[in-house]
Amino acid sequence: MKIAIGCDHRGFSLKEELKSYISKLGFEVKDFGSFDDDPCDYPDTASEVANKVSQGHFERGILICASGCGMNIVANKFPNVRAVIANDVNIATMSRAHNNTNIITIGSRYVSIDVAKNIVELWLTSDYEGERHEDRLNKLKQIENINFA
Repeated sequence: MKIAIGCDHRGFSLKEELKSYISKLGFEVKDFGSFDDDPCDYPDTASEVANKVSQGHFERGILICASGCGMNIVANKFPNVRAVIANDVNIATMSRAHNNTNIITIGSRYVSIDVAKNIVELWLTSDYEGERHEDRLNKLKQIENINFA
């Protein structure tokens, strides 16, 4: 499975830890930045990762900022993206099982490295249950196609 990963300056050190961990788990990971801890704007990286997942170039994406909120807002603006703030393992696994999430956002201020590794591993290895959840996901597709203008 191909994983896109990105962060802003507040998520840089956690992203670096997670990149090598994801590789050790046997997944292919591509880094979309930030590549240092110099201040940057989270929408830039979040847009790049979400666009790649939206277009199907990557099966999943991981975004890291201070809270996880800003990147989550950006990611969910893209079609075919179902992003969730996953600052604990229960949300991460439940979001896969029921919502078939394809992007998680993590808040570096709220999650330790060890917890983040656990979140990512469980999220990457958890399955979507399908069946009763499929009708709900199809409704999300309908909402994406509404022109609210």
